[in-house]
Amino acid sequence: MKRREFIVGLATAVAWPHASHAQQQSAGSRRLPNIGILNYASAQDALVNEFRTALKELGYVEGQSFSLTYRWADGQFERLPALVEEILASKVDVIIALGPATWAAKRATSSVPIVVAFSGDPVGNGVVPSLARPGGNITGFSYMSTDLAAKRLELVSRAFSRNARIAVLYNPDEPATVLEMRETESAAKAIGVALSPLKARRPDDLDDCFEAAVRAPADAIIVFTHGFAVLNRRRIIEQAARRKIPTMYGWRDFVENGGLMSYGPNVSIMIRQAAGYVGRILKGEKPGDLPVQQPTKIELSINLRTARAQGIELPSALLASADEVIE
Repeated sequence: MKRREFIVGLATAVAWPHASHAQQQSAGSRRLPNIGILNYASAQDALVNEFRTALKELGYVEGQSFSLTYRWADGQFERLPALVEEILASKVDVIIALGPATWAAKRATSSVPIVVAFSGDPVGNGVVPSLARPGGNITGFSYMSTDLAAKRLELVSRAFSRNARIAVLYNPDEPATVLEMRETESAAKAIGVALSPLKARRPDDLDDCFEAAVRAPADAIIVFTHGFAVLNRRRIIEQAARRKIPTMYGWRDFVENGGLMSYGPNVSIMIRQAAGYVGRILKGEKPGDLPVQQPTKIELSINLRTARAQGIELPSALLASADEVIE
């Protein structure tokens, strides 16, 4: 972590407990609902800011109608269990778990409501038994990473297939990657494409991963867009630009930040919907009665500026099928 980021994160961590105490005092004897946020990524995660903005738009004003307990792991899985215990100790009324933090929250409590902001395959990974009737204390949103794996591979292979080899960048420690890799492997066999797995557990692994993709040589890289990729998105995008290798992501946010292309849901919309679920639970609804929702629209986004800068020629058919082209 950069020194400036560390200082900002430390200041935030120090300030928030005092702010929560002041919030409780200002409310007099009335206890404010306490919302907990458990995040795998960093303190300054833009998705958390979107969640807080969405709550405000729903009429929830921090310090007046709710208090907030926020913990983040800075990409260190091993920290999540202790962080969720800190959240539970603050007597939260509901927890919103982002990405890989879902599993830590699930293991820590079976009574406190949990809203999963985005999860790859909550049924396949055992987070909930059913999308329509999750039951228990967990509900939320799936961004369908497993369901969309075959389509991402198809799009990439049709657009860039020269050597019939596609690299896959992922963190094998993330539970959501197991099913997504299985689906990608199945799809690769069906269309006659070889896969080059690139395992990255730490940011420092990325340089070697991209070098391996160039040596393979791989026609393109598919990035499994889970916690590791989200936390290290800028470094991944920079590596792809340096190697001039076509790269497919799962979220349009990566394309907005200079990535070449993505196929998937708008995660920002899902975060805002998660705020709505939190509000409904605070009003008395049970999480087990709220269905786990899937995105209603899947979009192909392409950054044409990136393609030109990297000298990547995009097939006209691919451009014609895109939902969004950034000029």
